[in-house]
Amino acid sequence: MAGGSIYVSQDEKYSGTDQIVYENLWAQGREARLKRRGVIAVIGLIIGVVLAIRFSLNSFVMAVLGAIVAAGADFYLAWRAHESTAVWRGKRRGDVITGRILRRTLRRRGYHVLDGRSIPGKASVDHLVIGPGGMWVIDNEAWAPDTDIARYGSRLFLGERTGTKVAQELIQVANELAELLGRETGITVEAKPLLAVHGGKITAGEHVRGVVVAEGITVLYPRRIPRWILSHPTGELTDEQVDLLSRTAARILRRA
Repeated sequence: MAGGSIYVSQDEKYSGTDQIVYENLWAQGREARLKRRGVIAVIGLIIGVVLAIRFSLNSFVMAVLGAIVAAGADFYLAWRAHESTAVWRGKRRGDVITGRILRRTLRRRGYHVLDGRSIPGKASVDHLVIGPGGMWVIDNEAWAPDTDIARYGSRLFLGERTGTKVAQELIQVANELAELLGRETGITVEAKPLLAVHGGKITAGEHVRGVVVAEGITVLYPRRIPRWILSHPTGELTDEQVDLLSRTAARILRRA
C-alpha cells in the first residue's frame, strides 16, 4: 500500500487495491459477525419468551421464532451492506442494475429506455430515457462504501474531491443529445442529466433523502431514479413525440 513504512513489515490484509483490502477485512470479520448474530439471536429469544408470557402464547414457539427473526434481520442487514459494494468491487455491472430498474418501473408508464448509446464521434451514455415527462440522460458511477457524496454551498463533492468534472461531462452529453434529437425530429426537448450512484453515502440530500442536486446534475441511488423521473417532469411530450424521439434515437445513436 502506498505510503507504508519501508522498515515495518506490511500487514497482508491491507495490501492491494481498496477493493482487495475491503474483501480481506470482510472475510476476517466473519467470526465477529457470527458472534454478534448469536448475541442478537439470544436477545430475540428472550423477547419472544417475554411476549409469550405477556400474551399467553407458546413459549417455545415464540422463543424460537424470536431468535430466528432477530438473527435473520442481522444477516439481511450484513448481506445488504456487502451487496451494496458489488459494483465497486467489480462483481456486478452498474449499468445492468440501473437499466433493469428503469425498465421494470418506467416502461409501463409509457417511457422508452435505451441502454449504452453514444453520439457518433463523441461520448457515450449508459441510459437514455424518453417519455411523457421529458428526456433524461443517466450515467453510472461506483465509489467505495465510505465515500461521502454531498453538496456544500453550490459545489458537488465526491469524497474529498469535487464533482465538477463529472457534472460538466454529463451535462455536455445531455445537451448534445437534446440538440441532436431536436434537430433530427423538429421537437424542442431538454435532456436532464442524472448520475446513478452505486456505493458511497449520499449525506446531504435536499429534497428527498438519498438525492443530491448540485452543479446542474442530480445524484441519486438507482432505485430512486424512476420515482424522481415521474415526480420531476422536464416538459410534456405526446405519445407521438415520444415514439418519434425514441425511434430517432435508436436509429442515429450508436450502441456503446
